[in-house]
Formats: sequence, structure tokens, C-alpha cells
Amino acid sequence: MSKFGSSQSVTRVEDQRFLTGAGGYVDDIAPQNAFFGFVLRSPMAHGTITTLDTADAREAPGVHMIITAADLAAQGLENKMRAHVIKNRDGTRGDTSPRTILAEGRVRFVGDAIAFIVAETLAQAKDAAELIELDIDELPVKLDLTPGGPVIHDSAPDNVSYTFDLGDEAATDAALAAAAHTVTLTSHDNRIIANSMEPRGCFAETDGDKLHVAVTGQGVWGTKGDLIKWLDLPPENVRVTNPDIGGGFGMKAMEYPEYRLAALAARQTGRPVRWVGERTESMLSDNAGRDLNVTCTLGFDADHKITAYKVDSLSNMGAYNSEFAQAIQSNLFARVLCGPYDIQTTYFRNRGIFTNTTQVDAYRGAGRPEAIYALERVMDFAARQLGVDPLDLRRKNFIADDQFPYTTATSELYDVGEFDRVLTRAANEGDIAGFPSRRQASEAQGKYRGLGVAYYIESILGDPSETAKVELHEGGARLYVGTQSNGQGHETVYRQILHDQTGLPFDQIEVIQGDSDLIAKGGGTGGSRSVTTQGVAMRATADVLISQLTAFLEKNMDTADMTFDAEEGVFRAPGSNVVVSLLEAAGKAADAGEAHLSTAEETTKLPGRSFPNGCHIAEVEIDANTGETRVDRYTVVDDFGVLMNPLLAEGQVHGGVVQGLGQAIMERVVHDEDGQLLTATFMDYGMPRADDVPFVAFYTEEIPSTANPLGMKGCGEAGTVGALGAVANAVQDALWPLGLRQVDMPFTPSRVWQMLQEAKGQVAAE
Repeated sequence: MSKFGSSQSVTRVEDQRFLTGAGGYVDDIAPQNAFFGFVLRSPMAHGTITTLDTADAREAPGVHMIITAADLAAQGLENKMRAHVIKNRDGTRGDTSPRTILAEGRVRFVGDAIAFIVAETLAQAKDAAELIELDIDELPVKLDLTPGGPVIHDSAPDNVSYTFDLGDEAATDAALAAAAHTVTLTSHDNRIIANSMEPRGCFAETDGDKLHVAVTGQGVWGTKGDLIKWLDLPPENVRVTNPDIGGGFGMKAMEYPEYRLAALAARQTGRPVRWVGERTESMLSDNAGRDLNVTCTLGFDADHKITAYKVDSLSNMGAYNSEFAQAIQSNLFARVLCGPYDIQTTYFRNRGIFTNTTQVDAYRGAGRPEAIYALERVMDFAARQLGVDPLDLRRKNFIADDQFPYTTATSELYDVGEFDRVLTRAANEGDIAGFPSRRQASEAQGKYRGLGVAYYIESILGDPSETAKVELHEGGARLYVGTQSNGQGHETVYRQILHDQTGLPFDQIEVIQGDSDLIAKGGGTGGSRSVTTQGVAMRATADVLISQLTAFLEKNMDTADMTFDAEEGVFRAPGSNVVVSLLEAAGKAADAGEAHLSTAEETTKLPGRSFPNGCHIAEVEIDANTGETRVDRYTVVDDFGVLMNPLLAEGQVHGGVVQGLGQAIMERVVHDEDGQLLTATFMDYGMPRADDVPFVAFYTEEIPSTANPLGMKGCGEAGTVGALGAVANAVQDALWPLGLRQVDMPFTPSRVWQMLQEAKGQVAAE
């Protein structure tokens, strides 16, 4: 087997340039003569703009342009961004109030974009912003997650963006009423900021009638479509690129005002324009993640089998409908509503609530971590309330191996699964049997110790179609892909897949991505879709390429039944010693005037979704005196189907787990009563460091998916999906003996200390 083939742990080829400072990020490659863009943002969470006078600022040194909502209107440009709208429970559409590019009449969150200043230097742009006369009459601020309160959009007088439901409410209520046991838990999923290593940014430049915009994104085609429509340009006159991207996590998948504004400014000034967010600016303006309250009720029969499941959630939309926001906590949450459990009687309602805060949209997992967190919290809570082992309760309610393919209550078709096998492996690898002795040792040091389990399942989302193109040339091959790496290692794993299919030398394959001029279409990156969808398209493309060259050689060499050896990358003629390499065949075709045979492009569509799943086991220690909570042990057993590169999969899981631990232990967005962001720097917003994270033991159980020919299931978001519930359940386990029944993330020292004081108060009262 080739050391570079599929399922081999090949180290990342792109790391060489990243670690030596040769990465080509937006801020590195922006034209040297580019103007700098700066955004004047609202200092208030809610208010009416009474004065916006830019006259003095336009005359300031170095200033070439200032754009406001009035300027957009004067040019006939629509002042709104795109947003997907879902159907309400009554069949109507969710609220369609637009998210403005620049605030018009009112501001609705601290950081709302008001004006875009373009100047020779960033300092000049910032100085000019201070010359803009801005007066805002404050309006009452809405921050809580309940309908009603100060109205943010006139079209939603109760501040409800949409009301989504799924399932049979009457049947679920009847089943719960008849249940031998019912358990209810309300959990809060705290708001976080993605904080990608590379902030959002862009630059725009023109060459005659051609507009080029480079964006820190997760795909190029959405941005291209926006610019074509907004500026009324022919498609061939717009090029969008994604260079190297330093982390996306869903936050960079959607549209933002700065990209359009930079493009407009570049076209009107005739000079390139660059904009890169500063860290605090990013914390104010990047779409946030999570932020919802979920009430779950489980009904059980006398034997502890689940008979019904009811979920009611209120999710924070922020001040506007962001691009995917309405779908995240409704449709995507529903994909895995019942997780790995055999539950057919269920009802789910979700309402999106407008607040005077930054928009909330996709963040690693996008709806699935939230659904699994709520479910695994109430499952663990139920086990404790019922007095049964949490693992036994899960085993009793798992979808059995012989029930697959299994259609869930929300109409998802799970193709395969062996949940008990994965759980048993995790229990062994995590040494659950040895936990009592570890708990005793912690208690001897004045610490509470808890063990938490979470069993997750997630669905691969996004466009099931993808395109791949391969061009052979004298020095190797160029592979064009429709996905976009944000640091996952695509350049390595795609080389592996093509090498596996063609035998082409690993170092002779060039991966090309993120350029709308070179790649006609693609689905971008998100929803753990990339390697699965792209890998299937690459396989189909390689098959066509080999078929074309096989037919050419048979004709050219007057021989039949030519075969291709993928491991060696050569064609062989039957009954002879003739061997022709793939690149030699391409050269022969070119010499014969048939160079087109050296290129193939195919678009494929996955026949169904795949469903990665697995078990996370976390152990925490809590200092009884300070409330400091540390994750001490962590074990993951995942079923990702067939792995293309186990090393990269492990890296993805480690990263996802760390993001989950960050949210569970320390990350939390906090606003004051006026809507001011109090966690707008890394001095105030906790981020996990290396010493906050234990060794993450990672194992896999390979159960190939039947929903795609490669048997893959995706792994990019799985670590986060499982981590939240595992850590929270471990804290609940540690504090349960103290009588604490309501514990919510994040488990910062101050919050946990307060919980401990509450427990002491309960004991004193008794």
C-alpha cells in the first residue's frame, strides 16, 4: 500500500509554508497601493440616528471616499444583505426585515456599521471617522430571550423572527401524560465568539471592467453572486477568490457589509481598497454562535424506554436576520433532534428572538451541537433522577443495529450505526471502571470529581453536489476543487485521494481552490461536507480521465483490453511488456492533437447524507474552595466510517473538543444592561490555552457509510458536537451529591463558586 494513499496518516504538506511565514492570507497579499477602509460603528445598542454629517470628514487629509446609507440610496444600490427565510408553523414566512449594509435611520446593536471611510492610510481613515458628527437618540434595549419588549423591527412587534415546529404536539403531550416517568430540564447554551486566528478581511481591485475581490471566506460563489446582483455586473466581470484562510468555523461562511463596500469603493476610486478587522472590531461585528434556552421533556415507560420527547427552544437571532440564522436552530437542530435514540413520538418548537446584540449564525456544528447538548443533558439528568446508570439508560434506548437503515421522527434516514459497540469501546478506553478510585483521590485533595458521558450523532450538511476537475500536464496534475480549506488540511487529503485513484506522484499534484475564474461552481466548505463530497467527485473525475486515456491508447497502439494499475499509475497492454505511465499517456494524446483527453471534469451528487457519531467521556475536577473547574481526562471514540487520513481526522477532533471545552469552561459573551459588550478583548473573553486542555485520547470504530461510495462520514465538527454535553454532564455529576440540580455553562470559577455557595445554603436551610 502506498504511504501516500487513502487511509494513511500523511502529515500536512501545507504546513511547510504556514510555519515558515509563506502563507498567502488577505492582509499579506493585498496590493501595496491599496487604500485602507475603516468602518464607523454604532456606540449604542439601539437608537435613532438624528445627525450623520460627514462633510468635515470628507475634507480630512488622505480621505478619498466616505459611504453612508444615503450614498447607497443616491446610487440606487439596495441597502440590504441576503438572508434565508424559513416557514413559520402556520405556513407563512419568517420575518423578512433586512439586515442593512449600513445603518439607515436606526442602529440596532453596538458595532452596527454606519459609514465606510476610505483613505490613504488606516490612521487617516480612523482620524476622519472621529470628524463625523453622529448623534443617536437612545431607544430602550432588548436583551432577554423572551417574546415582547422594546420593538427592534416594526415587522416583528413581539420580536419573534419566526416560529418553527415539527412533529405531533397532541400525540406527544398524550404520550407524556401517560408515561410512567417524565423528566424536564431547561438548559442554556451560552453565546460565544468564533475568534478565528485570522480576523475577517478583504481587498478589492479593478482591471478595466473586471472586479476582483479577495475575501476571507469559506467559498467564493455566494460573494460573487452578491456582487453581480448588487452592482449589476456581467458574471464574467467579477472574480472572487479565497486565499489562505486562518480559520472559519462557520462564521466566515456568510456575507458581511465590508466586502460589498470595499468592492464599491475600488470601482469608484479606481484604486484597490483593503479592509481587515481588528480583534475588538471582530468581536463586535462577527456573527456570534449558540445562545439559546432549551426546555426538554422526556417520557419513559416503567422499563425506562423513552415514549415521548418534547423540546421548546428560544434562540437569539441578534439584531438582524443573518444569512443562515433562521435555519440554524430550527431545521438544522431538527436534523438530529432525537440523536441516536429510538424515539418516534416527538414535538419540537423553536422561536427566534430579535435582541439588540450582534447577529447569531453558524458556528462549528451549526444547530447539531445545540440539539445534542440539550438531549444529552436531559438524558443524563433523567438517569440521575431515575436512579439508573447513565450508560445503561442510553443502551436501552439506542436505535438497534438491526433497525438500520432507520428513518427518524424528523425524517432523516440514518444509513448505518452500531452505537452500543462504540459506547462499549469508549467505556473501556475511558476506564469508567476505575473512576471511583480517581474520585476518592480527588476528594482527598479537597476537590470534587465528576464523570460525564455524551453520545452524539450529526448529519453532513450543505450541498450534496460537488465538482472536481483534473488537468494533466508534463510536470504532473492540477486538481481544481469546489471546496475551500480553512486550515483543515485539504491540500494533503485531496492529494492522497487523487494519488490513490491515479498513482500520480504525491508531490506532482497541485490543488487549486477558491477562485471563481478557475472553478465554475462549488459548494464551499461547511457542515463537514468537504472531503466526502469532494472525494466522490474526484473519484468520478479520475475514472473518466483514465477511461479517456485508456480508449486513446487502445486506438493509438492498436491493442484491446488495455488495463490501468492505479497503485503504480501505469497502463499495461495485455500479452506484452508495454507499460505507459499516466503522464506519458497524456503526452501521447497531446502529440496526437487530442490534448483534451488529458482533462476531465465531473459533478457528482451524494445519494444520501452520512451520520458521524461517537461517544465522549470527560472527567472534571472542581476545587471546593475556589470553584476552579478543570477537565482532567478526556476520551473520544468516533465512528467516521472510512478515514482518508486518520492523522488529520484526529487533529480535527482535537480542535473541535478544545472549542467545546472553551465554551463549556470559560467562553461567554456578556453585555451590560445597555447592550454594551463587556467581553470585547482577550483580557475579558476567556479562550482555552494549552494548559487548560488535557490529553485527548482518540479512537475510531470504522463502520462504513452506505450513503456514498467511499464509505466516509465526515469529521470536521464532531469534536464540538460531543464535547459540550460530556463536560457539562461531568460537572453535573461532580455537584449532584451536593444537591445541585441546575448547572449551566460556562463553568467559570466565579459561577461554580456561586453554585457551591448555593449548595451550602441549601444544607444550612435543612
